[in-house]
Amino acid sequence: MAAFSTSSSRPYHIIIFGASGFTGQFVVEEVARTASEGPKGNLKWAVAGRNRTKLEKVVEQAAGALSKPELKSEVDILVADVSDPDSLAVMCKQAVIVLSCVGPYRFFGEPVVKSCVENGTHCIDISGEPQFLERMQLNYHDQAAEKGVYIVGSCGFDSIPADMGVIYTRDQFKGTLTSIESFLTASAGTEGGCIHDGTWQSAIYGLADSNKLRSLRKKFGHKPLPVVGAKIKRRGTLFYSNELQQYAIPFMGSDPSVVKRTQRYLNEELTESPVQYGAYVGVGGISNIFKLVFAGLMFFFLVKFSFGRNLLIKFPEFFSFGFFSKEGPTRKQMEGSSFRFIFLGEGYTEGSEPNEGKPNSKIRTLVKGPEPGYVATPIAMVQAALTMLNESDSLPKTGGVYTPGATFAKTTIVDRLNKHGIQFSVL
Repeated sequence: MAAFSTSSSRPYHIIIFGASGFTGQFVVEEVARTASEGPKGNLKWAVAGRNRTKLEKVVEQAAGALSKPELKSEVDILVADVSDPDSLAVMCKQAVIVLSCVGPYRFFGEPVVKSCVENGTHCIDISGEPQFLERMQLNYHDQAAEKGVYIVGSCGFDSIPADMGVIYTRDQFKGTLTSIESFLTASAGTEGGCIHDGTWQSAIYGLADSNKLRSLRKKFGHKPLPVVGAKIKRRGTLFYSNELQQYAIPFMGSDPSVVKRTQRYLNEELTESPVQYGAYVGVGGISNIFKLVFAGLMFFFLVKFSFGRNLLIKFPEFFSFGFFSKEGPTRKQMEGSSFRFIFLGEGYTEGSEPNEGKPNSKIRTLVKGPEPGYVATPIAMVQAALTMLNESDSLPKTGGVYTPGATFAKTTIVDRLNKHGIQFSVL
């Protein structure tokens, strides 16, 4: 198995690659904030990217934001570029774990994964792109397993709250949990809120390539997961949620894909009973629905054509009603924003036979936290890395390309997240 400790030739526990990107700068601050939680209370870390000057500014900004001027002299800076495999290899050989912050991952993610696998380095990313995540599993899982390397995708808001929320709910349920629905809502403060357009670009290319995702999935040759208990009922495209007291739609992100992959791993590798999953997001009242329908129709039409995709990428604020922007949210906007995931689970009490009759027990849980994209995501990513470093004995027995749930199901990551503001509770 690839090492989880530093050495003279591998001096850093963590290297943040893509540290000068919009999300990367907040990951840098979170690593600096939690460095005392590293092995033996001392996390050794560095930042990396294409441009040394930009990286120096990121470290300087983190030093100012955290009132830690020592960061400017203590944090090493490495220059590496996804278009230069040799520079990636030099970087990877120096790290126990690379935190990959180089989205859209469909364009920039694979060279990092490839170099990590080849050089015996673990890798964590925050991709919300199912096609990238599943392609990495298809192409690199066996090689990573041979090397004892853990490649763990979607370790940000996509998809740690959902994936670990399902596992938390199952662990709290007394009996056999057979299905879960999650309902996501996000709130902005008086300053409003938005998302950086890097996420918008990932959505554009993901939808444009949706046919390729279907063909990719066929290559796995998976058998359907067994359905335990009553089959979950899928809701409509738009419905009123009594749970949220607002209208809701199916969640279009990576959570359903990631949770299903986790449940497959738990069922096939650990012979645990799989949980069916449906994911939904609240969209508010009638006025929001009109905006959503208009924006959705425009998006689905334009994304099919090259000129349309270029328009969407050039004018994210216009086509998303200000929900996405090239500048991203301000720090004040982040401070006022938050998210809530409600999980509704059904199953069978201990001693009941899951395949006989309707579910006879329910559970409600909540995962809530700060602004999802640039506060909760760095927290989740960094806690995932610290969990790997501190609890390597609780990870899957072999390396490979895994989901967060598959990687961390037997660890204390939920406790760690609770201490850092992403809170799991039974309602």
